[in-house]
Amino acid sequence: MSAEWNELQTQLPVWLEASRQRAASGKVAAYIPELANAPADALGMTICDGHQQALTAGDCGLQFTLQSISKVFTLLLALMDQGEEGVFAKVGMEPTGDNFNSMLKLELVDPGIPFNPLINAGAIAVSSLIHGATPAEKINRIAAFFQELAGDAALKINEAVYLSETKTAHRNRSLAYFLKANGVLEDVDVEEVLEVYFKHCSIEVNCMHLARMALVLAFDGADPVSGRQLVPRRYVQIAKTFMITCGMYNESGAFAIRAGLPAKSGVSGGILALVPGKYGIGVIGPALNSKGNSTAGVHLLETVSNAFDWSLF
Repeated sequence: MSAEWNELQTQLPVWLEASRQRAASGKVAAYIPELANAPADALGMTICDGHQQALTAGDCGLQFTLQSISKVFTLLLALMDQGEEGVFAKVGMEPTGDNFNSMLKLELVDPGIPFNPLINAGAIAVSSLIHGATPAEKINRIAAFFQELAGDAALKINEAVYLSETKTAHRNRSLAYFLKANGVLEDVDVEEVLEVYFKHCSIEVNCMHLARMALVLAFDGADPVSGRQLVPRRYVQIAKTFMITCGMYNESGAFAIRAGLPAKSGVSGGILALVPGKYGIGVIGPALNSKGNSTAGVHLLETVSNAFDWSLF
């Protein structure tokens, strides 16, 4: 056991309780009504290494939905289904600087394709690229992929969150129809694409699941637990680059400077992060800042990364 791992065991609970105080400055997401039920002061973190060791601290047993974290993995599946050329004909590779649910650039910039796969418009386009004859077939493939990455065949959709998203997703529905008008969603039914999108965002996980999924990315698509290559290395490289440049919404630059880790957040308060070649990290902290990221979770990741000089930069 390394000195770093020993120090993590000792310090993580202490750092977590210090970061928990930051939750008071955030608010739980309420625009999806079902998410408003999450405990605002919760904070948990799980860290997995490549030797089947795991550290847990705080409220890491709390169940939550993936939300935008799922976009990293639907991107990987779409790349495996369509290749780079097929995916990047429909979505770009650039940060936007706009909110995650903005449609501004779709009209202002030519061609009118989403700037990247991690904003809502981009993830909706990516959802349309996943192989399957029906929405059910597509979501079954997505769920099986997520289950394999997380090492848990019991992962399932939280139906209450899915229905809540479906009923209140007026902006996402507008984005999808705008994509249809721009020719991004070709030969597909918009409502069927949205069903796939809302359902993969509503898959329920805990911090351990996130850490295991992140661990596969940390080891370039290989699962160090099973020894299997689950995703081609090139596609993981693409996903990690997007996580650095776009993964924390329009706070990605600040997070890259302060923590320097590939990460992806979701409005449920989850954050998936990784230290390449070393660790997969899962965080939950439902209270969000104005950018849509966990206030306490971001602070905790920055604290731990700085303590061990994990930054890529």
